[in-house]
Amino acid sequence: MAENTFKFKEIMSKPERLAPGHRMCAGCGGTIATRMVLRALKEGDKAVIGNATGCLEVSTFMYPFTAYHDSYMHNAFENAGATMSGIETAYNALKKKGKIDDTYKFITFGGDGGTYDIGLQSLSGAMERNHDMVYVCYDNGAYMNTGIQRSSATPMYADTTTTPVGSKSSGKMQNRKDLASIIADHDIPYVAQTTLLSNFKDLYTKAEKAIYTKGAAFLNVMAPCPRGWRYPTEDIMEICRLGVETCYWPLFEVVNGKWILNYEPKKKLPVEEFLRVQGRFKHLFKPGNENLIVQFQAEVDRRWEDLLYKCSRQ
Repeated sequence: MAENTFKFKEIMSKPERLAPGHRMCAGCGGTIATRMVLRALKEGDKAVIGNATGCLEVSTFMYPFTAYHDSYMHNAFENAGATMSGIETAYNALKKKGKIDDTYKFITFGGDGGTYDIGLQSLSGAMERNHDMVYVCYDNGAYMNTGIQRSSATPMYADTTTTPVGSKSSGKMQNRKDLASIIADHDIPYVAQTTLLSNFKDLYTKAEKAIYTKGAAFLNVMAPCPRGWRYPTEDIMEICRLGVETCYWPLFEVVNGKWILNYEPKKKLPVEEFLRVQGRFKHLFKPGNENLIVQFQAEVDRRWEDLLYKCSRQ
């Protein structure tokens, strides 16, 4: 979709493909991301929706009921990529035999636990084989569905139930995995990183590109969780804005191997502004922990400079 054709009212008035009445939390980024991605489908196109076990799955599906208007497949934590790649292959075979005439798109959703960790092997296989499908990771930075345990997407020094803050611990000690870069190294047609901003233009346009790009596509969406991140539900959009403005969560695309920076802040904010509004980082602002914020900032700066280099050399 071209820059000047984004029509917010028209897009938001599209029929919902995720029905209301599901059990997702108020202020959940995963629900908002899912609704917006599905809005990028063109009217008349059918879809098969896959869903790895997680918050989104347990809250939108309870056999025999589903909140999705399109065909739906629940799969285990570890095999979302394999399941959808198999469905896409079966569709191609049936269409070749003349048994299916309809146009279908194949979109699967997974949280960071089912994407960064448990499902990484099947995701990697589906991407490497270049199946014509979209994998959307709603990254809320922990295993929120099962009790807020740390995942490899959890940022450094976050307080989780398996990396609890206390007299002997400052939270998770490792940096978060850069999954978008890892998937980009699979040499697939389209990879993008995005989040929930103002009128959703960035998320919508990237979802549309992903769905209508031939071959494998991957979207990594920062999707805050009010319970795990500990913020008032109404603050979700501000948290996403701060994630972008501090360059903790930069917006970029990788199109056929070309790295493209979508947004560069006019004035890069210090990362403490993003951390301060989240209860999982409140210990960082206690006297004596100033060095932890310095280390966090240094890692954000390092990754930002690396991204600028990747985008500038193209």
